[in-house]
Amino acid sequence: MDKDKPMSLLDHFAELRRRILVVSAFVLIASILCFLKAESILEYVTRGYTLIYTHPSEGMMAHFRIALTAGFIIASPVMLYQAVAFLAPALTRREKRVLLVAGLLMLLLLGGGLSFAWYVAFPVAMEFFDRFASGNLQPYINISEYLSFLSGLLLGFGLTFQLPLVFWVLGAFRILTSRFLRANRKYAVLLIFIVAAIATPPDVISQILMALPLLFLYELGIILVASTEKRRKRKETAGIEYN
Repeated sequence: MDKDKPMSLLDHFAELRRRILVVSAFVLIASILCFLKAESILEYVTRGYTLIYTHPSEGMMAHFRIALTAGFIIASPVMLYQAVAFLAPALTRREKRVLLVAGLLMLLLLGGGLSFAWYVAFPVAMEFFDRFASGNLQPYINISEYLSFLSGLLLGFGLTFQLPLVFWVLGAFRILTSRFLRANRKYAVLLIFIVAAIATPPDVISQILMALPLLFLYELGIILVASTEKRRKRKETAGIEYN
């Protein structure tokens, strides 16, 4: 196809379909490889806990679930690349630059969110809940409920750690200002605790563990937006087009 020729709607759908197939193939391959190592992954994520299952197929489904989740995480850079490559032709030079930086920041923040959930939030939450065990109350943790709890934390923190990125992108496109963020900080604090209550498993400890880093990320977002505004102002003062 001639690259200089505008693509029709059908061409766009065809390209989108091709990129979705590429992503699906990577997820499938990564999930299959992870399934072959599912027992080792399960041993790692259980953190020494002895888990049970109460349905004949529950153990097998846990292996599938672990493999698919790990496959999506491993294939996430490919997903991001395909999304950027699909959108790039329709963007200006500045928009492409913003999109590229946003993509890299997204991966870094996702890694930060997953790491915080795994190394901080999850062990702290489990240690807190273990304190309620006693001679008359012994924990028998179901594998499905354990994975649901862990997945909820990983997903919640992985998504909410994108907050500074969202602020930065909106600030880069002049949709959001640092003055607005500072003026509405008190409402943001309330909203953060509401989001934490929705995005995490239904316990106070998990919600607090998410709300605290979110407050930090909100402040980081203000710094990023303010930095973008200062850079834009310097260029505009110097008579340089900001694009």
